[in-house]
Amino acid sequence: MRMTGAIRKQLAAFLEGFYEIIPKRLISIFTEQELELLISGLPTIDIDDLKSNTEYHKYQANSIQIQWFWRALRSFDQADRAKFLQFVTGTSKVPLQGFAALEGMNGIQKFQIHRDDRSTDRLPSAHTCFNQLDLPAYESYEKLRHMLLLAIQECSEGFGLA
Repeated sequence: MRMTGAIRKQLAAFLEGFYEIIPKRLISIFTEQELELLISGLPTIDIDDLKSNTEYHKYQANSIQIQWFWRALRSFDQADRAKFLQFVTGTSKVPLQGFAALEGMNGIQKFQIHRDDRSTDRLPSAHTCFNQLDLPAYESYEKLRHMLLLAIQECSEGFGLA
């Protein structure tokens, strides 16, 4: 609140001009995530760059679930890749310098995949402040892909528990 209070006049001027171009009633139907994608467009997500800037916890790079995860992510279209990025980081934007410059709550923070040892009937969950995905040890590629898609499509807005 202090930051927006300090720039209240500038923010009001910006919004006045913005709403002249696009009326507020048209903007209000979108969530902030949808509006971000409308304004910025779909990002091009380099899966190889993301993979080379990923840390694993209780998984190894050669774990079958990790191999399935990367296969699933590569199978997604750009829209679902953007939803995935938004799900795990809170934004659909790729850092200008690539995923090596991905930031979390405390500065540069690599993408992390943590093994979730609870039930494989659970959806993957994310911690956006830490760019972290908690991935259950699913028994098949098909289940992993299905559960990951379900999570990013149904749980990518706001805060919730998977």
